[in-house]
Formats: sequence, structure tokens, C-alpha cells
Amino acid sequence: MEKIRWGIIGSANIAKGSVIPGIKASETGEVAAIASRGIEKAEETAKQLHIPKAYGSYEELLADPEIEAVYIPLPNHLHKEWTIRAAEAGKHVLCEKPVALNANDAEEMAEACQKAGVVFAEAFMYRYHPRYDLIRDIIQSGEIGEVRGIHATFTFNNAKDTENVRYKKEWGGGSLYDVGVYPISAARMILNQEPQAATVHGLFSEQHDDVDMMASGLLEFENGVALTFDCGMWAAFRNELEIVGTEGRIEVPSAFVAHQNEQDHFIVHTNDGKREVEVPYLNQYALQADALGRSIRNGEELPYPATDAVLNMKVLDACLKSAKERRRIEL
Repeated sequence: MEKIRWGIIGSANIAKGSVIPGIKASETGEVAAIASRGIEKAEETAKQLHIPKAYGSYEELLADPEIEAVYIPLPNHLHKEWTIRAAEAGKHVLCEKPVALNANDAEEMAEACQKAGVVFAEAFMYRYHPRYDLIRDIIQSGEIGEVRGIHATFTFNNAKDTENVRYKKEWGGGSLYDVGVYPISAARMILNQEPQAATVHGLFSEQHDDVDMMASGLLEFENGVALTFDCGMWAAFRNELEIVGTEGRIEVPSAFVAHQNEQDHFIVHTNDGKREVEVPYLNQYALQADALGRSIRNGEELPYPATDAVLNMKVLDACLKSAKERRRIEL
């Protein structure tokens, strides 16, 4: 397979530290260019990461006929504009999560990509790790009985950095946008269902442009099953998921952020004791790039198509509305 030539629109830390190395480690892709708002920063990043081309504007990168796909790690409020502009330029798009500021914007982005005939996906790298296939197989086998609930956490403390883009309300700042989307997407993926209602309580901080710095939520699924979760940017680091069944439970100690060069194990607890399921280290970002690469080159169906991004945003819209209005929101 001829490698997909990727362009990176922006030089965010997630791009430099994770996604660019992931694309380079993939079987299907190579990073051919990077663009920033100024040529100096673009050239500096290109030199640092051994990227052949650097552009001083996003428009220049999109005009490059050699670039086939773009990764967009820009602040959340810019996702819609540059996804649509990339699609109109004929580029396939991997857009950082959350894919948009609301479900309507996400739908417009998906429609623009469909009209242009380009592949479009939201960058939830953890979903491409094979341990989640193993977890779903264990649930299907009946080893932990019927699923009764899921609990997930994703918190970290970056509150001192008050100038961070995560703390700009108009830019899509807040913990639900930044890390709450992980437990939400995980529950939808594991249960293969859409929730029926959301109730969320949030901590909104005047020091941080009144974005939610912490949120605790309940998503109601069918048959009385629920996701309980909390997410935050002003709390100790946690990154865990637990699936509780009638006969046992599955504990995922590092649910979303994989440990570099370690086995991303999970633990199955039943009445017979507990067993650790070891999964060899795999680069989640490389696996994500390969899924898009096979879709672009071979027409393979994406495991998480654009429609999934729209559905996830609908849930996030309900969570944000619930937190702001302090009431239960039906979907």
C-alpha cells in the first residue's frame, strides 16, 4: 500500500507528542507537512520532528496537492471551519475530539465530508486498542453475567495554567469537552447503545472563564443500566473504567491514556477469583492512523464513522445543558 501523505494543521502538544509519532509508527501513513499560524513555529516543529514541509498558514497546506489527509488538533471552536475547508480541498480528515461545539456543527461537518467524498473521523485513539475488543468479547461470553452499570473517571489538575485554551469558554473549554467525552464515548461503545437521558452536576469556575472544571454525571441507558462518571481539570489524576455485571466485574486501570511501553492490562473479577488479562503494548495512535489509512486506500468501513461523532456530540450537548440548568435532560 502506498502510504497516506498526512498534513498536520496546527502544532498542539497532542499532535507533537502523540499523533505525529503515531502516524510515523503506522503501517499506512507518513507525515509530509505541518502548518502553523506563522512560518517560524511551523519550521521549528518540522525540524524537531523531521517533517519534510512547513507552511506558515493552514490555507497553504490545504493547497498542497501532495497532501491526502489532514489531522486537526486546533482549539475546539476551529474544528468545524477547518474540517469543512479541508473537505472542500479534497482532504480526508481526522479531527481531534470533541469533534465540534455541538451536534448541529458536527452534522454539518459530516455532511460536508460526505459531499466531498472524503473520510472523516473523530480522534478517540483509545477505541482502536484491541483490549476493548477483548473486553466486549468477555461481556458477550457471559463471564461477568448481565451488565448492570459502568463507572468511569478521567481527571487531571492543570488549573494553575489559567491562560490555557481549555479555560476559554467561547473556544469550547471545560472538562466535559476535554475529558468527559471519553467516559461518554466508552459507555456508548461498550453497551452499543445511545443513552436516554443525562443528569450532570458541574463546578463552574470564575477564575477559569466560567467553564466547568469538574463534572459528575449519570447517563441512563436501556434496562436500568447507567454510566456514572466524573471528569475534571482541577482534581488529582485518574483514568479508570469499571464494568459491573451480575456475576463479576471488569476493571480497566488505565482506560484512556495508555502507558508507554507497558502492557495495558485489565482485570476480570468473578466468584472464582480474579485474573489479569495482559495486552502487549500497542501504539493507539498508530492503530487509529491505520484504520483511516485502510479506509482511504481500500475503502474499508471505519469502525467509528462520522455518524458516531454526531451521536456523541448529542450526548455531550445534553450533559452540558444539564450541568448549566441543573436538571435531567432527555435525549
